[in-house]
Amino acid sequence: MENKIPEKQIKELIEISREVIRDSALENGAIVATNTDQTYYPREAANYRWVWPRDASFICVAAEILQIPIQEPFFDWLYTRPKDFKKDKLLYANYSTNGQFGSMGRLLQIDQAGSVLWAIYEHFKNDLTKAQKYKDLIERLADGVAANWNKAFFKPHTVDLWEEPHRQTSTTIENNFTYSLAACARGLLLACEMIPNCLWKEAAAQMIEKLNDAYSPTDKYFYRNKGKISDKNIDASLLGLVWPFEIFEAKDERIINTISKVEEKIVVDGGVHRFEQDYFDGEGSAQEGGGAWPLLNFWMAIYWAKNGDREKALSYYNWVLERIEKFNGFIPEQIFDDFRVGVYPLVWSHAMFILASRELGFIK
Repeated sequence: MENKIPEKQIKELIEISREVIRDSALENGAIVATNTDQTYYPREAANYRWVWPRDASFICVAAEILQIPIQEPFFDWLYTRPKDFKKDKLLYANYSTNGQFGSMGRLLQIDQAGSVLWAIYEHFKNDLTKAQKYKDLIERLADGVAANWNKAFFKPHTVDLWEEPHRQTSTTIENNFTYSLAACARGLLLACEMIPNCLWKEAAAQMIEKLNDAYSPTDKYFYRNKGKISDKNIDASLLGLVWPFEIFEAKDERIINTISKVEEKIVVDGGVHRFEQDYFDGEGSAQEGGGAWPLLNFWMAIYWAKNGDREKALSYYNWVLERIEKFNGFIPEQIFDDFRVGVYPLVWSHAMFILASRELGFIK
């Protein structure tokens, strides 16, 4: 199937993405969500010069495709810099570039450890013996996840990848964020491939069992948070169950049912939103509601490509490319149907564009 977006436009955006990804990697190894020091970053946009290890993980994997060698400097930064990481063996929400806690403080986003383990594995997958260079980092990440898992849920309170502090897991409710479990389970399994450890493998198996429990045969989709009280709001992060964490196949009937719900509830005029009743818009007021997230459109494109529906994959991919002219050719955090602009470029958005472009064959 021939794509309606000119190849020249795609190639130009690949080169812009290369620049944005390079600019996100700082001299000390930190990888920021966007480098606000650059002249192309708008004065009106919020400060996103923070290190989210999750964002950085996706950026590292995209950089692999572009042959940009930022991965090991970031792994080195991660091992030495984040506050309390050595002591707690846990990664909190975000960090300043010198490693102090960032804008979100000590919110525990447990999925980030799994994402980093995935990024380390992707970097060394052609020769896993070289991963021994980061043995201590791998063990710290995997031990932190496994030690805080009590066979059914995490002992500390956690927030999911959208880091909304009013939505936390609780030992009273015995609940889990589905995306976070997928990230942690896959991260532990990949850690085992680099450094065999039965305890990590056992914890991953328990997490996968809980992931299976998160599917409702009655409602016919995966809950984004399952426990004694479940959160049944539809959430686009459930795409992570298929990619990159590969817990379920794209053609699994439960996944197909879940993606159908995502498309029914939170895909608006072709743009993928984060979750139902999302009001975050990155501009502070949030009274008008959140926009569509380009990175989720690219994530959906990856899903449909893996499902074998290239036409549908391209429709999600093209939707973004048709709407970025007003962002000076960069890919933003969100796309609104009104006057709002928000944050751009968001490096995670550019990384997901590269990952989707590779999946669709536009990057060999």
